[in-house]
Parts: sequence; structure tokens; C-alpha cells
Amino acid sequence: MAAPALADAPAAARAADTTPVNQTPPVNQTHSRLIYFSSASENTSRFIGKLGADAARIPLHTKDEPLVACEPFVLVVPTYGGTGGEGSVPKQVIRFLNNPDNRRLLRGVIGAGNTNFGDNYCMAGDIIAAKCKVPHLYKFELMGTPEDVSRVQKGLEEFWTRLSQTQK
Repeated sequence: MAAPALADAPAAARAADTTPVNQTPPVNQTHSRLIYFSSASENTSRFIGKLGADAARIPLHTKDEPLVACEPFVLVVPTYGGTGGEGSVPKQVIRFLNNPDNRRLLRGVIGAGNTNFGDNYCMAGDIIAAKCKVPHLYKFELMGTPEDVSRVQKGLEEFWTRLSQTQK
């Protein structure tokens, strides 16, 4: 006897056996007003932890769900080594900002870096601010100092207050 045709199978079984051909990857949406990228060194992540603010992390690995911003945000980005700015912006951040919705919601940048990079110190923040036409709000080294944490906390509060007043 021949196997039953697919049409003869119960609907639930057919649904369980099918996978959409052009399925898009799941999306990791965030309503955080602070979005950051941190490399495997975790320096930027440690700084974000000290802020005590709700923040979303841009995935480190391409296999991870892409992050999509749903609200205006400030981006905290480390600078990678490189001369003349070449390679300063992490590829993951470029990928994140290549999403027009993410780029449209970007309101400012905070740069992290290492003064050992000389002129390239916090260059990723400078590059993103210039390309996206947003302010480069602050620069800090490595994991930041307690003074950096305090200044960023206060500065972000003032920034969002001013922005909300100008958008009325």
C-alpha cells in the first residue's frame, strides 16, 4: 500500500514538518536608550555595568540574533586599533548601523578607547558621529574611571532631558 499523500496527513503534522524557505533570522529588539558594543575584552561592558543603566549589547558573533533599536538611543563604542581610522569601527557596529532603522534612531555617541592609540584615541566615535551627523558626547579610556561614570550618568540624564524639550 502506498504511503498517504501529504494532503491526507493531519494539518498539525503538516505544519510541524514544514519550515519556511525564506525565513528571516529572529530579531532581538530593544527599547533601551543606551546601546553598546563590547569586544571579548569586556572593557566597554564593564563600563556599562558601572553606569547601572538599562542597556542593550550589539552581538559579538554574527550567528547571534541581530539587535534592532525601537527607540532613540546613544551608542557606546570602543575603538579598534588602526592607522588613520582604518578599521577603527568594529564590524559588528558597522553591521548594526547599516540597518537604516537603527541609524535613524541614533542620537549620540560615546567613545571608548586607549590613549596608546595616539591620534586614533576614540576614533570610532568620531567616525560614527561624523557619518551619522550626531554629537560625540564623551570619550573615556578602557573601562573608565569613577569620574567618567559620574560624568556619563549626569550627561546622559541632561542630554535626554534637553532632547525631549527640543522635540516638543
